Amino acid sequence: MNVYTPPGYSTDTRYPVLYLLHGIGGDETEWQRFADPANLLDNLIADGKAAPMILVMPNGRAQKNDRAEGDVFAAAPAFATFEKDLLNDVIPAIETRYSVKADRDSRAIAGLSMGGGQALNFGFANPAVFGWIGGFSAAPNTRPPEQLISDPTTARTQYHLIWLSCGSKDQLLGISQKTQRFLQQQQIPHSWNVDGHGHDPTHWKHNLWHFCRQVFQHKAAKD
Repeated sequence: MNVYTPPGYSTDTRYPVLYLLHGIGGDETEWQRFADPANLLDNLIADGKAAPMILVMPNGRAQKNDRAEGDVFAAAPAFATFEKDLLNDVIPAIETRYSVKADRDSRAIAGLSMGGGQALNFGFANPAVFGWIGGFSAAPNTRPPEQLISDPTTARTQYHLIWLSCGSKDQLLGISQKTQRFLQQQQIPHSWNVDGHGHDPTHWKHNLWHFCRQVFQHKAAKD
């Protein structure tokens, strides 16, 4: 995994953590290749538009060969398996080695495409772990809405932010639309952002920027 710490990082302060997941053809370096999240967050934090946070970008392909090579689509089951790695290994490692707040209000999960599906699946399946969820151009690994959110009544008050986005030219738009319509029907608060892009890095970078401007803001205000 790659880990970003905010400017002035100090063990005297405890920080919230955003776990940011990549797509089926990427790895722990994918976000850095097109979105430069370190500079993105440095600038937002400097402008007072984002809460200082730690950003964790793990490899979400839980199999022996975790590289994006060969038939990357054959690795789809490994992305589901990663849920156990994230909960049992990645999060404990971060909370042992970095000065972080270890509570659901201080943990967020987001991702693009296959990672967007992971973020939605893992976030809704583990409400005691994550209080903030972001799915950008979520892929077909996203669970059907009724399975994704089995208890809509509780979900209405559990999450500080549910962010869904997709480009209007994205062939996967229908997946996010189904999720969004279910959230709307069940009156679960959420943000829905559709722009003119396709399944592409510009959409993902823009929505990371939007997500980072909102994540941890409620908690930060209380602190």
